[in-house]
Amino acid sequence: MNRLHPRIRVVWAGQAAVTAVVLTVVVIVVDQLAVDLPIWVPPLVFLLFLVGGVGLALARYRVWRYEVRDDALYLERGVFTRVRTVVPFVRIQHVDSSRGPLERLIGLANTVVYTAGSRGADVTVPGLTPGGADDLRERLKRLAIRAEGEDAV
Repeated sequence: MNRLHPRIRVVWAGQAAVTAVVLTVVVIVVDQLAVDLPIWVPPLVFLLFLVGGVGLALARYRVWRYEVRDDALYLERGVFTRVRTVVPFVRIQHVDSSRGPLERLIGLANTVVYTAGSRGADVTVPGLTPGGADDLRERLKRLAIRAEGEDAV
């Protein structure tokens, strides 16, 4: 099974930091408008969410794996609930590569696999180098086209 690039931990930790800041601002606004909280509550909220989020980012990195096999894309992830996903190539509709602002800054990309089926039936492989994301996208595209030909009537 393939691991994600180690820099994905920076992206996830950055997202945790942004969440901690937003929640702290919400606590400060609520404090100013509705309740009178002790002065130590907003910093405590920030610290708890920052430490918890960074810890979760590190734990996510440890369990996230993916593998392209002969018949499907296999994903394993989840800290509290382990999720194992199998995406048969014959179900793949299209594949994209994407890079958000923080990912561009860090030098990472995602590969998003859209599948046939219910709404939201897509999976993302995060934490790839841009070249790795493009290679995975092209490889999955070729395998999906080949699987479609084998499955055709």
